[in-house]
Amino acid sequence: MQLFQMALTNEVEKLHRNGVRLKVVGDTRRFDASIRRAIEQGERLTAGNRGLTLSIAANYGGRWDVLQALNAYVKANPEAAVDEAALAPYLAMNYAPEPDLFIRTGGERRISNFLLWQLAYTELYFTDTLWPDFDAAALDLAIASYRSRERRFGRTSEQLEAAKRAEVA
Repeated sequence: MQLFQMALTNEVEKLHRNGVRLKVVGDTRRFDASIRRAIEQGERLTAGNRGLTLSIAANYGGRWDVLQALNAYVKANPEAAVDEAALAPYLAMNYAPEPDLFIRTGGERRISNFLLWQLAYTELYFTDTLWPDFDAAALDLAIASYRSRERRFGRTSEQLEAAKRAEVA
């Protein structure tokens, strides 16, 4: 955690100068107060930046995310029914689009409680390549795999084709 705090302290100004917005997602309540302050200061300093967004998942889990979103929604809307559209704005990464491609390195074949809600229609790519060895060539393979897929978002190929024909008509 000292390394995390040091990186926050030393790199936030550089992020800010380069127009990068910092977002730390996860349950930070158990972090040392100095780390929480560094996160808050970094996010506040970079909040107006519109270049890239650097999202750091720290003590984050997909189950935690869904539960905290549900609790926040119920607190704000005690009488309202919960549906997908209503809950989505309460998720920790509500500012980011859902991923198109999830790459898991190191031979693992699971998502490990990461972005459970957001990965519903994401294409998954698993590789035995370890993260330190994941280079441009490995990324090219992952992207080639992604490009060869038919994105159906829960539909069958036939349903997708019918929807495409309907859009053209």
